[in-house]
Amino acid sequence: MKKDRQIIEVRGLARQFGGVRAVAGIDFEVCEGEVFGFLGPNGAGKTTTINILTGLARADKGEVRIAGIDCAANPKAAQRLMGIVPDESNLWPELNGFENLSFCGALYGMRGREREKRADELLDMFGLGDAAKRKFGGYSKGMKRKLTIAAAIIHRPQVLFLDEPTTGIDVASARQIRLLLKDLNDSGTTIFLTTHYIEEAERLCERVAFIVGGKIVRVDTIENLVRDVQKQRVIQLTLSRSGNTAAGSDSCGLEELPGLLRVAFPGIEFESITGSALRALSMKALPLAPLIRFLEEREMDVTEAKIIRPSLEEVFVNITGVALEQMRKEKEQGKAKGGKA
Repeated sequence: MKKDRQIIEVRGLARQFGGVRAVAGIDFEVCEGEVFGFLGPNGAGKTTTINILTGLARADKGEVRIAGIDCAANPKAAQRLMGIVPDESNLWPELNGFENLSFCGALYGMRGREREKRADELLDMFGLGDAAKRKFGGYSKGMKRKLTIAAAIIHRPQVLFLDEPTTGIDVASARQIRLLLKDLNDSGTTIFLTTHYIEEAERLCERVAFIVGGKIVRVDTIENLVRDVQKQRVIQLTLSRSGNTAAGSDSCGLEELPGLLRVAFPGIEFESITGSALRALSMKALPLAPLIRFLEEREMDVTEAKIIRPSLEEVFVNITGVALEQMRKEKEQGKAKGGKA
């Protein structure tokens, strides 16, 4: 459900800590009903930006408007339109699930019966009905994350801000949360999320912004971003050792193949993916038949060949120059030290 109206408008936003520019004069907008991703490595300015947008921090310069409301001039009015899910739960461990939701509803000015009815509705929606009377401190990580999201939307906000919504939870809970977010968006909620899981952004978002060193380096739709790298042809080959050794064959191991292939097929890049898979990358048409013959001569059978569609992960690496594995390590280290991205 995407409309033309801009519900978040950011102009010239800047924030400095000491001599470090955390956010360096950024501009972007989010349309009503959109799922918008905000992506970048650790220390890029993601959390500083989301804190300014949600009223948890002040900008040195610039303007933020939520549904036309100037957040600096009228922060309370803007905050009533938004739900906020931090990367760490902000609920009360000594209260049970129902009590946490009811208390959050009271903070948003909801009347007793209204907030209790809404709390029951959300507990059922998030699959937490059986845990309604259990203390929040005893919930699993996935359950805590779901209740934290439920608390953020108890007042039916127009915009939902999520900072790393599925970090540190199990695969099944992460999948459930993505489905819940899709349902919320389908019902009209605008979603702004930060994540270091690029595949999550690719699944959920219509548009993304890449931020590096406090500056936005690209804002575009997933479709347009991926199209930029589609000129590169990528084929993945699954290999197995041939059962028959031909006379005069030149047998070799998989680990040796990329180097041999680069010499035999100049202009094509080869890389090992797993113990039995090889990937070929080229800006031109790939000579598949000669490639298969070359492998067969080295006692390697091609059991599968498939074209690989470029991913948002490849786009991210190309645009930011940041390796995703390094980004994940930095995120884990930051979490261990209590730091933020």
